[in-house]
Amino acid sequence: MEVLKNRSQIADARQILKKKGVSSIESITYSFLRRFGLKHRVVLGDYLKSWDVSETLGFIERNIKKNEPILDIGCYASEIIVALYKLGYTNLTGADLNAALKEMPYQNAIHYEVCNFMKTPFLDASFKVITSISVIEHGFDEHALLKEISRLLQLTGYFIASFDYWSEKIDTNEIQFFGMDWKIFSKQEIEDFVEQAAKYKLVPVGDFHYECQDAPIECSGKKYTFGWIVFKKVD
Repeated sequence: MEVLKNRSQIADARQILKKKGVSSIESITYSFLRRFGLKHRVVLGDYLKSWDVSETLGFIERNIKKNEPILDIGCYASEIIVALYKLGYTNLTGADLNAALKEMPYQNAIHYEVCNFMKTPFLDASFKVITSISVIEHGFDEHALLKEISRLLQLTGYFIASFDYWSEKIDTNEIQFFGMDWKIFSKQEIEDFVEQAAKYKLVPVGDFHYECQDAPIECSGKKYTFGWIVFKKVD
């Protein structure tokens, strides 16, 4: 597990994405045209998620072949699935409850499925990688999530997730997004999640770095950061 330490890491990550040619953040010109109704499309990407996206792409580039099947859950307006396409990955699927998935780019090359990612229509062992960028903290149900991730992953496949995080517990009761509860994971909650994941044959990859430095993210009056973790499906 890794933790976003400060805002400079966000800026550095965005530059990495730009150098790779995969940044989907709108140009000022395109934003102006869309504002006045001269251009229409899904607004892809979020500058604050630059670090999460960059970390995920880096891991996939180091470990996954271009033709291996990859699923992105909660993919509507997500930058990761489009970035993978731009990097040359050819077996891509995105899942989200939002019916506007039909407006996502590269419909001819990326398979989009409108569904609940905790209960998908995909066959067992369909994917080598499942990515999740700032998704699991919304309506969190660890057993339903872990059961479905484990079912969908091939043996030795990876689940890569980023999430809202702070080492000590931050109360988010009464706050909802997308009609769902919102959780900022604490160190203890991540430790508990890792323990539960093992029951579904999902084990963490790499070392654990829980330490927070700054709180570069602020939302609904809460200050926190992002965490990023990789699990591997084992026998």
